[in-house]
Amino acid sequence: MTEIHAANQKSMTVFSGRAHESLAVEVANELGAELTPTSLYEFPRGEIYVRYEASVRGSDAFVIQSYPAPINKWVMEQLIMVDALKRASAKRITVVMPLYPYAQQDKKHRGREPISARLIADMFKTAGADRIMTVDLHTAQIQGFFDGPVDHLFSLSVLAEYVDHKYGSRDLAVVAPDSGRVRLTERWTDRLGGRPLAFIHKTRDTLVPNQVVANRVVGEVEGRTCILVDDIIDTAGTVSKAAEALFQAGAAEVVVAATHAMLSDPATERLKNSRITEVVLTNTLPIPADKMLDKYTVLSIAPLIALAIREVFEDGSVTSLFDGNAS
Repeated sequence: MTEIHAANQKSMTVFSGRAHESLAVEVANELGAELTPTSLYEFPRGEIYVRYEASVRGSDAFVIQSYPAPINKWVMEQLIMVDALKRASAKRITVVMPLYPYAQQDKKHRGREPISARLIADMFKTAGADRIMTVDLHTAQIQGFFDGPVDHLFSLSVLAEYVDHKYGSRDLAVVAPDSGRVRLTERWTDRLGGRPLAFIHKTRDTLVPNQVVANRVVGEVEGRTCILVDDIIDTAGTVSKAAEALFQAGAAEVVVAATHAMLSDPATERLKNSRITEVVLTNTLPIPADKMLDKYTVLSIAPLIALAIREVFEDGSVTSLFDGNAS
């Protein structure tokens, strides 16, 4: 009688969409892997075609895609990539989205509005995703939208290490741009050795997107270097107005630290003309050359993502990455 033994060797495959391939290359390099060759192009009507040039059967697949504008094109591309992997018999599919798309539409502010962040989760589940990996969700509740594991990574270890090294000897205050970011700011104060915390109390016009009506500083910032912390810089209206409020309250200097550099117009102009000393960002999104400023410092998120991918692949623990304590 002949015995047949099935191979039980795990294999990892890493894929990149076209939106920010340089980040995917960095992640692959950190893993000591190569991106799986992929044919990706569009038909004349804009329909996206995907075909993998190597077998993915039985593999642990990680699909990396960022979402600069036009966001809908890149979301659709990643969905099709996931569908192709599912139909090619990948064993497990992890969607790596450094910035979760539509994250700012996570609840209904008024009647007859969608909850688009939930729709995104449903679409990826339908496409065949088993797991989602993302960095600094706009709100933690989005983790519950996906019917499967969600690895919510924090860029705190990346950003705070840089800030502490450069500004740690100064009299600092850590500032939240609104009350919704106070919990994030508390993590920063712990990481920076118990520095004082402040926040901006702001009033928004709910009928006009990205419109702040008034700002008031709560906390002691006079004479201090203020580290203004946020997850997203979109049009930069929030951070630029918060910075002005801090200067009016007597701040000596304002440094902004944020994870996701959307930089929609007129963000570049606002930040260029502001009194902000430095804007510390990560490369979860590509920053076009025409939007780069001398005051930007861009740190790589690739080592953090690669560490999380390795832990998932090896069935290890990513708990330390969830609380921002990764080293």
